Amino acid sequence: MAHFKYIGIQDNGRICRGTITAPDKKSALNLLKALEIKHHFRIQKVLSEKTYTYTVRSGTDKPIAGETTAFEPSEVEIALRKLGYSIVSVRQKLWQFSLKPPYKDVVLFIRICADLLREKLPFDEILSLLSADLQNKTLKQTLKQIAADLKEGKEGKEVFGKHERVLGKFPAYMLGVASTSGDMAAVYESTARFIERDEEFKKNIRQALVMPGVIMLFMVAAVIFYVAYIFPKTAAMFVKFNIPVPPMTAATIKMSAFFQNNALVVLVIIGIFIVALVQVIRSRRGRSFIDKWIIRIPYIGPLFHKTSIEIFARVFNALYSESGDNISVIKIAAEACRNTYMKSQIVSVAIPLMLKEGRGLVESLEATGVFTRTALSRLRSGAEAGALKSSALQLANYYEKETVYRLKGFIDWVSVSVSVVIVLVVIALTIVSSETAVISPKMPGMRY
Repeated sequence: MAHFKYIGIQDNGRICRGTITAPDKKSALNLLKALEIKHHFRIQKVLSEKTYTYTVRSGTDKPIAGETTAFEPSEVEIALRKLGYSIVSVRQKLWQFSLKPPYKDVVLFIRICADLLREKLPFDEILSLLSADLQNKTLKQTLKQIAADLKEGKEGKEVFGKHERVLGKFPAYMLGVASTSGDMAAVYESTARFIERDEEFKKNIRQALVMPGVIMLFMVAAVIFYVAYIFPKTAAMFVKFNIPVPPMTAATIKMSAFFQNNALVVLVIIGIFIVALVQVIRSRRGRSFIDKWIIRIPYIGPLFHKTSIEIFARVFNALYSESGDNISVIKIAAEACRNTYMKSQIVSVAIPLMLKEGRGLVESLEATGVFTRTALSRLRSGAEAGALKSSALQLANYYEKETVYRLKGFIDWVSVSVSVVIVLVVIALTIVSSETAVISPKMPGMRY
């Protein structure tokens, strides 16, 4: 999220200033238009936050270099003079783009916070220690900004929400609500575990689906290149002399002719399909439809399904309170489960049943139709025993172990399947090539 400063003038001529947070400048301008109507003022200037490098001196000491973020260079100069420095130079940093820190650095930061919070160390001291020791510049600067905002008395949700691009959307949200959860260490530990499991799952899915998919894509491209470019040079002689050819060679000639005559049409159809697929995935209804049916795909579907339930249970365990308002906890867990259809069912079915009809949590979750019998049974047992929080953690750990084991088996199965397909394609191309070699000597007009 980016920060923007606006300067406006009210109807009575008074100057008004403020800051807002938005994903980009276009979103910020749309938000400011709504504020203009609501508060009756006109925007005069909108400034985006930038990074400035500075060089300062304290007395006769050596110059000190550093960098900070501000809306204008004058803000940097004023802040440094208040600290007793004399300004040597303040320049806008030309390269504003900063890379997102590796997930391992984010996990390390969150885990260290959890450990030190258990040792009863004040959170501002933790941030000070970590911002001095971490190697990643982006994360180091982010922690400094978080510490400064918290010292000003800003709420945790607002402070961490501004840095979701660096920390990640869900981790930033979890860390934001940790200050009001009553057990910051447990929330931080669960957040770190969530990031690790999320990255591990993505890595396994890439290994199981993406890499084999890329291999298959290159194989298909190689076959098309052979059929559409290499093979026609030989097949042209067969067509010219009306030589009878075996079935596979004849089918290959027809396929080659089709690609040559309809290459543009084929490319257009593929392009339209890819664009349509991207639009469907980006739309809310399309994403929900895909997520609804993906959990029903044989073998791989249950893995996605149980992983989503595991994440829901893990987040629920981190935030659930026996005596607190847990509707927001259910919403957060549903948001985190990484399945749009499950989230929609939980929010639109389970929560209304709890609020309007006074039904219990497990009964309401069962009505959504997106939880397995095992999950409902485990949660029901925990609710009846008054240990719903621990039951959710047990469910998360159980599904974690099961999905990890089954996913490894699926990866092995995919690898074998891809190898079999490649072998079959190579055999088919070999047969076609051998047929061509057998036919060639029989061509009329050849001397032997």
